[in-house]
Amino acid sequence: MRKDLLRSAGTLVALTLVLGLAYPLVMTGIAQVAFPGKADGSLTRVGGKVTGSTLLARDAKDSPKDFHPRPSATGYSGTVTYFANRGPNQRATMILTRQHIDAYIKDEKPYNPGLTPARVPIDAATFSASGVDPHISKANAAIQARRIAAVRHLPLARVRRLIDDNTDGRGLGVFGEPGVNTTTLNLALDQEAR
Repeated sequence: MRKDLLRSAGTLVALTLVLGLAYPLVMTGIAQVAFPGKADGSLTRVGGKVTGSTLLARDAKDSPKDFHPRPSATGYSGTVTYFANRGPNQRATMILTRQHIDAYIKDEKPYNPGLTPARVPIDAATFSASGVDPHISKANAAIQARRIAAVRHLPLARVRRLIDDNTDGRGLGVFGEPGVNTTTLNLALDQEAR
């Protein structure tokens, strides 16, 4: 029995060193060499100062000059990410979705007169899984583009080009739908204003 305990303890120590220390250090080193920006969190900088990450949405719902990301259950906190754990048939889900649709229409209808609840993209009214996903659908961005062009006094064609420039393709070319990164798009709009 003592022999088995020593062997088990030795295996535990060896696996802890290999899988808990060596493997993470090797993977971190490879990531730092191969993908230094991504390994550091895809940070955004303005004037040399870190302002956030391209992987996280920033709350822009009170800013008419910025593209608005999906609603967030966490207040766009990068330290506490989760989604609203509600089923699609729950009354609370229907009420919350209706509130998001109404808020979206209130913001966008002055610039899109024919906008109705049926034309609101689903990502404008529902949470992402993490609550901080910066991506919106191209349909959502197209509706918001008119507001951005009017508020920022930019040609609509220029705003649409910036949307195209900040659209990420499908994962591995086949998974999911293209998404517009609102964080990088809003930074590009700020650069355009300079």
